[in-house]
Amino acid sequence: MLDEQAKKTLLRKIPHGLYICGVKGNDELNGFTASWVMQSSFQPPMIVTCVRGDSGSHAAIEQSGVFTISFLDSNQKEIAAKFFKPQRIVGDKLADVDYITGPETGCPILTDSLGYVECKVVGSLKNGDHTVFLGEVIGAKVYREGEPLLLEATGWQYGG
Repeated sequence: MLDEQAKKTLLRKIPHGLYICGVKGNDELNGFTASWVMQSSFQPPMIVTCVRGDSGSHAAIEQSGVFTISFLDSNQKEIAAKFFKPQRIVGDKLADVDYITGPETGCPILTDSLGYVECKVVGSLKNGDHTVFLGEVIGAKVYREGEPLLLEATGWQYGG
């Protein structure tokens, strides 16, 4: 028998960074705060990210087959909060944020970040309310050094 409280407590103890995942689709650019991101291979270099299946960003990744991950620093909680909200509610999340479009993917990259990776989707797994996208890293750049923003440092909870 599954103890719901124990499950929730323990799953929330898995450490997570906070990132901005940039996407493009239907001639629109968007981004969302991602916390379920990890490296999955050295050769070729790959990461996985999990995206809510009913989101516009999910549809954009499926359509374009690409995404970016901008690495936030420990002082960028406000940016992470802004990108947590759905685009249909807040409008253009990129309107007052400095960004470029990735040279390899055309997806948005926050220039005031630690750096970024650009990814080409090479696999996915749909199961539950999120899809796991496997992305091969096809571009990367470091903008500056710093400590990454961690979910547990924000006082927020996403998981469980």
